[in-house]
Amino acid sequence: MNVFTTKAAVIITCHKRIVDYLEKEIIELGFKVEDKFITGIRINATVNECIWLNVNLRCASQVLYGLQSFLAKDADSIYDHLKSYPWENLFTANSYFSITSNVNNPTINNSLYANLRVKDAIVDRCKEKLGVRPNTGATLSGAVIHLFWKYEMAEVFIDTSGESLARHGYRKIPGLAPMLEGLAAATIYATKWNKKTPFINPMCGSGTLAIEAALIATNRVPGLFRNNYGFMHIQQYDAKVYEAAKKRIENQIIEVENLQIIASDYNSKAIENAQKNAAAAGVAHLIKFSICDFELTKVPENGAGVMMINPEYGERLGDITELEATYSRIGDFMKKKCGSYFGYVFTGNLDLAKKIGLKASRRIEFYNSTIDCRLLEFELYSGTKRVATTAE
Repeated sequence: MNVFTTKAAVIITCHKRIVDYLEKEIIELGFKVEDKFITGIRINATVNECIWLNVNLRCASQVLYGLQSFLAKDADSIYDHLKSYPWENLFTANSYFSITSNVNNPTINNSLYANLRVKDAIVDRCKEKLGVRPNTGATLSGAVIHLFWKYEMAEVFIDTSGESLARHGYRKIPGLAPMLEGLAAATIYATKWNKKTPFINPMCGSGTLAIEAALIATNRVPGLFRNNYGFMHIQQYDAKVYEAAKKRIENQIIEVENLQIIASDYNSKAIENAQKNAAAAGVAHLIKFSICDFELTKVPENGAGVMMINPEYGERLGDITELEATYSRIGDFMKKKCGSYFGYVFTGNLDLAKKIGLKASRRIEFYNSTIDCRLLEFELYSGTKRVATTAE
């Protein structure tokens, strides 16, 4: 069986609370969603089609191509079953592969043991059939096999991605408390930004939100910044398919006339780093960076765009008393300078959010790592019509 041309179940994983945005991406790429769950989407696809998914998706973590599902009561059952699989059709004597897993089985108290049994099965099979064992290790730089094992149901996949797709590859200097690129993209998708009006990002830190906005507006996808994936290390990989996909994503870049993306931070080092990250992403010319307090950020009048801010919220950075004053100033900034805009505040502290003094029209749930967060939307008005000053 040639996995590159044979359709099978494909699971596209993501972090919790962003699956709706991932689903929209997948549908827009022309795929039919077969199933949807908390942390992913299931479709049917070939590995060649997985190449297209890998280079385009912003919100995904891994693209997993299904090889087999079977019952396994313990780790030895995993070994016995996988020892009979024709791994020599996927690997050569010179292959390097890694094992990852998601394990919930009462006989296992350390998932690394399950990984070991998968590795042993593959190595032993290849040694029998090829006469030499392929190389293995922990780094995800070669082929990656993923085991999903819940109770007695086991599934084995080719992880066609390798390193997580949620890291888009352009950010060389992450900053103190960075938002993962995939999460940043999802939060922008959740806004009412039309990709043409101004996008204002005070407190920009390492620039992730502003950069992702520029990438989304101009249809620049993560595959532009990466040149190694798990699918490249499987037998029968045709580099021409990937090269065609790469050319296609280069050709789909668009330029948006008079696009205004404005990012600011009071920390000059943060702005320096953000500019370097934007240059690595190829969008430095699309973002106007400035060093200033967030209240002094330039907001084009009557721009009818989006102001999006990700302030500290006391989990990892910032003093709570000082942050209460900061959140109050954010509310004042939106009222005084952001008329006709939609304002968005991403926070993991709803007590601090009450200090904004404005009533949120939407409260969109996200996680930032393990922190329960909200993207608060405020519909802001010019002139006499203002948002009610009701604490939320």
